[in-house]
Order: sequence, then C-alpha cells, then structure tokens
Amino acid sequence: MTSPAEKFKLAPSDDPLTKFRDEFVVPTFRQMKATAVSAEIADKPCTYLCGNSLGLLPKRAKKLVEEELEVWGTRAVEGHFDHPHGRSWMYIADYVHPHFANLVGAIESEVACMGTLTANLHLMLNAFYKPTQERYKILCEARAFPSDQYAFATSVSARGYDPDDAVIALSPRSGEHILRTEDILDTIRREGSSIALVLFAGVQFYTGQFFAIQEITAAARAQGCKCGWDLAHAVGNVPLSLHDWDVDFAVWCTYKYLNSGPGGIGGLFVHSRWADLPIQEAGWWGHNPATRFDMPARFHAIRGAQGFQQSNPSVLATVSLLGSLEVFAAAGGMQALRARSERLTGYLEALLRQSRFYAAPGEAFEKPQRERVRVTIITPENVEERGAQLSLVFLPTGRGVMPRVLKGLEARGVVGDSRKPDVIRLAPAPLYNTFEDVERAVVILDEVLAEVDKEGVPPASEEERVDKEDVVDG
Repeated sequence: MTSPAEKFKLAPSDDPLTKFRDEFVVPTFRQMKATAVSAEIADKPCTYLCGNSLGLLPKRAKKLVEEELEVWGTRAVEGHFDHPHGRSWMYIADYVHPHFANLVGAIESEVACMGTLTANLHLMLNAFYKPTQERYKILCEARAFPSDQYAFATSVSARGYDPDDAVIALSPRSGEHILRTEDILDTIRREGSSIALVLFAGVQFYTGQFFAIQEITAAARAQGCKCGWDLAHAVGNVPLSLHDWDVDFAVWCTYKYLNSGPGGIGGLFVHSRWADLPIQEAGWWGHNPATRFDMPARFHAIRGAQGFQQSNPSVLATVSLLGSLEVFAAAGGMQALRARSERLTGYLEALLRQSRFYAAPGEAFEKPQRERVRVTIITPENVEERGAQLSLVFLPTGRGVMPRVLKGLEARGVVGDSRKPDVIRLAPAPLYNTFEDVERAVVILDEVLAEVDKEGVPPASEEERVDKEDVVDG
C-alpha cells in the first residue's frame, strides 16, 4: 500500500528539474563539520535545507565573478564601457532587471537592482509614508522581522509620532501561530481611515506563512491606504504578480532563495502609476544615463523604479546574482519551480507526520503533550498559504529541546536554521534540493529526537507551569 508521502515523490525520469542541482556547489559533510557521519559519506554533499536563510553557491555565479575579477585586472577602468564579455559595468544592473521583472510579475521599468533590503525599505517609506493628522498609522505584523520593525518605528518617530500609537502591529489569535487573512482585512476595514500604509512580509520569516498579497493589497487600496511588501522570503520562493496585484511598492534581498551570496545586492519594485513620483534621496545612478556622465547640476530621474538608484551597484555582487538568475530562467521560471517546490515541501510534511514524535498542531500544546518530546509544524498546511519553508516547533517548549535537536542535526550534516526559543526551519529549495535530501532529513530528525527523548528533559519551573496553563505559544 502506498504511504501518504509517496504521492509527492517524483521518479528521476519524471523530475526534469533535478538536473539543476548540478548547477550549485553543495558543501560536503566534512566541510560542514558533521562529526557524526561515517567516513564513507564524509565527502558526499551534505543535507542542506537552509536556502531560506542563505542560498547555495551557483557555479555560474562563481564563473561570472571570476570573469569580472579578470576584467578588473586586465581592463581596469575601461571595463565600464569596453568589456570583453559584453557586460559593461555602466549598465550592469540592466542585465538583472529583466530577470527581476519575470520573477516578481512586473514591467521592467518597475524594478531596480540596487542597495540592500533595509536601505531600500527606508527609501520606500520616505517616498510612500506621507502621514496626515487623520491618516498617520502603519499596519504591520507584530512578529515582523526586526529590521522592518526598526524601520517602522524610526519612520513614524522622525515625523513626530509615537510608535506605540502610530504602528498597529497585528498578532495571531490566542493559541494560534499565523495571522488569519480575515483578521487583517477586518483591521483594514475598521482602522482604514487612520492608516497611511499597510506593510507585511510576503512570506513570514518565522512561520513561513505566505500572505494573501493580492487580497490584502486590494483591501488596503480600497480604504485609501498605500500598500507595500517585504519580499525577502517570497522572491524566488513563490509566484508573484506585483503589477497585476496593484502593489504600490516592494523590497527584497537576494541572498536567500535567489542565491546571490551573503549580503548580496537587493531589489525593489515601484508600480508604474508612480513612475514620476518625486525622489527625495536623489543619487547619481538614478539620473538619466544619457546625460549621467555630463554631470549636470540638476537631477533628471530615470522614470520608474530605477530613478531611486543612488550609487553605481557593486559589479561583483550584481554578477553573482546574475549567475543565479540565469539558472532560474533555464529552469523555466517560478511556475515550473513552484510545482516542484510544492511536491518537495509536501513530501517533507507528509514524512514528518508519519514520525512517532509528530504531534498535530491542534494537539501539540495540550497538557498531556506538553511534557513529552514532540515536534509539530506551525507553517500553514494549505499549500496556497506557504512556500518552501516548514517551521517546526519542538516540545516541550521553553525547555531546551530545540537547541539539542539542532546540535544533533548539525552533527549529522542536516543543515537548517533556528529561531529561539523552540523553532527550527527547514526549506527544501526546488532548484537544488532532492527528495533524497528530504528523506534523510526526516530519518535523522527521528534519530535525534529518539536520543533527546531517551536522555529526557528537565522539569518545568513553577513559573513555566503557571504560564503554560493559560498561554499556548510556540
């Protein structure tokens, strides 16, 4: 009899995208310092499920960076205009823009390859957050990534408002981990006349929830609010149609699913209806390229998103990204990758559910379960509400189970990442992960949980016991 998990797994002959794994450098178990693996596999590729934090090195990116170093060494400043590979540095970002447009569902003039995530977010806040006495609030999620929270707080403070009043931070309902779309929409309807800007993450970094971007954007705009999105965990992970969804603006980094390398160059989107929006922080690179090197005294912005460019982009960072984007294009883009991603993540979820240590989310935090070593999933079960990432909570919460599990996984060469106090995130990236990666991760996780269970966990303190009587929190 076929297990529920088997329906997700593809045979190699039915999985043409598996060949793109060879486009990436996968560290070996030895290189990742996996101390609890046999000598026979020490030099084999490790089980890397951490592309939601840092994507692997594309071989094409390595080649392009090496080529640019050679051009720097042999052509020096002439590389800006006379480039042996036809990638003049003067226009290096323009090689990325068509790829960005395809990935986020935009017109090419609506995207820009520039800056970093938070710097771009501040630019967009300065351009779109225009508070008035009646409409001055920002609606966001309570568990937004810290840099977003800092940006919101400093933006409202700079305009003379108290963040405690001006930032509406939504939390999930008691006993739940994800924000219900209906609660977001209700808040927009109820508070819309006072909200200047709605800004959420496309995919929530902690839970992996894929927000209903089109529906939330439409609700915000219907109330006269601007609507922007932080797509750090969404770009290259889920299909996007920012232009058609009528999003005002969006920002993203590229070192996660887009595999551009640590601290890689960022990106932004500005809808074409804002193509002539006044730019407050003008920079040389946002000036019309036809007269940029004439050095005119008056700024003449490029129409659209690229007018927000400030400095010439890092060529090395840009071609590192370009190498990865070429692989995305060769693989058929996001629609093809999304289909494979749903299978990989579905397979991971189904195998986890078969584990003897698995507790269904509705049961996981009930009193009989709390003192037993268990794992549950807080990422939405509905595939339309998640990307590649599954966020696992380890029970009993607050008792040091997760760090021990993480250490056991690392020793066996299963690479995920953690969020304190109790979450490990695993993300099978469809460009380079395999069904065998998923299988091994779950087998090893079961092995580690068995060890932790055998060793036992310390008893809860009196304070923890009292807290857990009424609070259900992963």
